[in-house]
Amino acid sequence: MGDMAPDFTAKDQNGKDISLSGFRGRRVILYFYPKDNTPGCTLEAKSLRDGKAELGRQGFEIVGVSPDSAKSHCNFIDKHQLNFTLIADTDTAVAQQYGVWGEKKFMGKTYMGIIRTTFVIDPEGRIEKIFDKVDTARHFEQILEAYKQ
Repeated sequence: MGDMAPDFTAKDQNGKDISLSGFRGRRVILYFYPKDNTPGCTLEAKSLRDGKAELGRQGFEIVGVSPDSAKSHCNFIDKHQLNFTLIADTDTAVAQQYGVWGEKKFMGKTYMGIIRTTFVIDPEGRIEKIFDKVDTARHFEQILEAYKQ
């Protein structure tokens, strides 16, 4: 923590280029999740959606990242009325920069995938907090609790 967050430029759900440096001056919740429309990822996205107003009052912007396509992201956003940007990291370049693309195990199988992690990046672009044990159903509360004075 305290290191500069890796800058990136990637496509959002609408095919628009998004750069981390474009958020300078604001605190960013950059959350990496494995897959659109799966149970844990949906709970996490809905928690952040429901907490967006409160997080916004505290100065946070929300950006989600997964290897899903822009089309998949649009479906996920529409299905769950998500109110924040999702990055289509189809080549996993952003996940690799942040060290969250790695080996996972599920039902005895080993495969490569996103390791669910949230980075909070301060207004100067430094990594301020890392959540590697994400409470998917209460993620926005988990972030707010970490910032209580």
